[in-house]
Amino acid sequence: MLHLPDPGRLVIIGAGGFGRECLDIVEALNERGAGLDFVGFTDDGGGDPELLARRSARCLGDVGSTPQFAERYVIAIGAGAARRTIDELMSDAGARAEILVHPQATVGSDCRLGPGTILNAGARVTTNIATGRHVQVHCNATIGHDATVGDYVSVFPGATISGSVVLADGATIGTGANVLPGIRIEAGAYVGAGAVVTKDVRAGTTVAGVPARPHG
Repeated sequence: MLHLPDPGRLVIIGAGGFGRECLDIVEALNERGAGLDFVGFTDDGGGDPELLARRSARCLGDVGSTPQFAERYVIAIGAGAARRTIDELMSDAGARAEILVHPQATVGSDCRLGPGTILNAGARVTTNIATGRHVQVHCNATIGHDATVGDYVSVFPGATISGSVVLADGATIGTGANVLPGIRIEAGAYVGAGAVVTKDVRAGTTVAGVPARPHG
């Protein structure tokens, strides 16, 4: 079922490549009647003016200025720790995190998406899946039945999360990685690109390889 946000003004925090992908989501939703008024990006680094101009967009100011431009926002920054910090800043300012689901993503039955969740084109979440705050599921990544996804989790392109997996707060699943059924990835853990995770991963640990083992 297509998730259409309510009409209104929206700022995308983060003017890099994923920020422009989020703008693609906004434009695709508006083609379906969403009525989102994208007012611009905020970014402490300012973004690439040429790339933004090619999208007829601009950087409005630094991240802290976001609430003066719109009450709703999404965070298009890959690092979960940075999203946590920005979320706290925006919440203190009374801003509201928007949910963005690309029309070419699919959301199955009995799923609950937390504030700020972003599902990019080709993302798939099946049934009985809950996401926390500011979760990112990137292009062609999949999350299977009965999974639990905590706050500030990133699932990068092409990753496969099997059924009944738990991704705790701040976990990151690298591009093309595979997590087998029933695995628990603890808070702040990082799964490297292309890894195959066959056992639980401790908090703060980086794992890589096939099968995935602690790295570094």
